[in-house]
Amino acid sequence: MKLLLTSGGVSNPSIRDALVELLGRPIAESRALFIPTAQWGHPMCSPESVWRSIAGQWDEPGGLCELGWKSVGVLELTALPGIAEERWMPWVRDAHVLLVDGGEAMYLAHWVRRSGLADLFPSLRDTVWVGVSAGSMAMTPRVGREFVHWRPDEGDEGLGIVDFSIFPHLDHPGWASNTLASARDWAGNIQGPAYAIDDQTAISVVDGAIEVVSEGHWEQLRA
Repeated sequence: MKLLLTSGGVSNPSIRDALVELLGRPIAESRALFIPTAQWGHPMCSPESVWRSIAGQWDEPGGLCELGWKSVGVLELTALPGIAEERWMPWVRDAHVLLVDGGEAMYLAHWVRRSGLADLFPSLRDTVWVGVSAGSMAMTPRVGREFVHWRPDEGDEGLGIVDFSIFPHLDHPGWASNTLASARDWAGNIQGPAYAIDDQTAISVVDGAIEVVSEGHWEQLRA
């Protein structure tokens, strides 16, 4: 897969241009599936917040579903174990992009595995994964204890699709725990390559090549 790992979604022209480059086609010609699953595992999320994400009703810049896709569907990973694989797998293979919302990264990683979606990853070479916050963090080796709200005693290991970890929402207004100092403390605990990124920053990964796309603030905390 091609990855566009964001903190706050497609929040500026640079990130949008990077998305179009990864797609290899205009957004208006691309089929999208939106995955809200991570929200169900986070205490700050609710049915209302899921609807806001699908409907593009957040006040802050950035977004996923409202970018002007040819089509947008909702793929709820918790439902997939009860559906025949021959029914839902073609939906995934037919999509050009998976739009993976934020919430609880460990809950999302659990359901990516349990649903069977992770088993499809090797065959989705041209599919673009656009993650927001937890939707990005789930693809990393370690999330960090600071970000685990679901089953905190079971570890913080993500899917390990990339070899670096992500501290999202750097310097987000009103979030006192998301300072650069906090990010450096977090990076010291995960013991691996790491980036801190704000909501105007994304990390593009294609065949292992990493490119930071930003109109904001980011730091590589550990190489």
